[in-house]
Amino acid sequence: METFDWYTWVILPLIVFLARVTDVTLGTMRIIFLSRGRKALAPLLGFVEVLIWITVVSQIVGGARNLAAYFAYAAGFAVGNFFGMVIEDKLAIGTLVVRAILPKDGNSLVERLREEGYGVTFVDGQGASGAVILVYTVVMRRELEQVIRIIQDVSPKAFFTVEELRSVQQGIFPVRSSGMGEEFFRRKRK
Repeated sequence: METFDWYTWVILPLIVFLARVTDVTLGTMRIIFLSRGRKALAPLLGFVEVLIWITVVSQIVGGARNLAAYFAYAAGFAVGNFFGMVIEDKLAIGTLVVRAILPKDGNSLVERLREEGYGVTFVDGQGASGAVILVYTVVMRRELEQVIRIIQDVSPKAFFTVEELRSVQQGIFPVRSSGMGEEFFRRKRK
């Protein structure tokens, strides 16, 4: 009577799953850091990511010739992507430009954003239905929800877009009590 091979069918797939979750999470974070201009941490994350990946692949090719290990590898990839996105969302890394297009009398949004400490630029424009005002502000990603609430509170029917920025040189930014990005903005103002 054959005994159940715990290592091949349980332990190895579990190790493969956890390692793959870790390496894909790191890979997702590395790509996000690169796309947001945070290049200093990306090589270190890439090194650890590839080290884990090559170790896991060697285990699968070398000894884990079973469906459980293959499934664990694929599941680890999926879960690692999810965890990477969740972590990135919690870190809220990056700077955004928010552009709102309002009817010509939209100056109340400009005033409200300035009251909250945001730098605002606005220009007159012409839309499909007549004169409009284009309002621009640059914000930290973690402040986006607050800015959207202000826009919707002041002008519920406003059309607005949000875009990622790679760099910011000068500007007026609200001083907040905590957060990693404050030091970034203080350095950029000097």
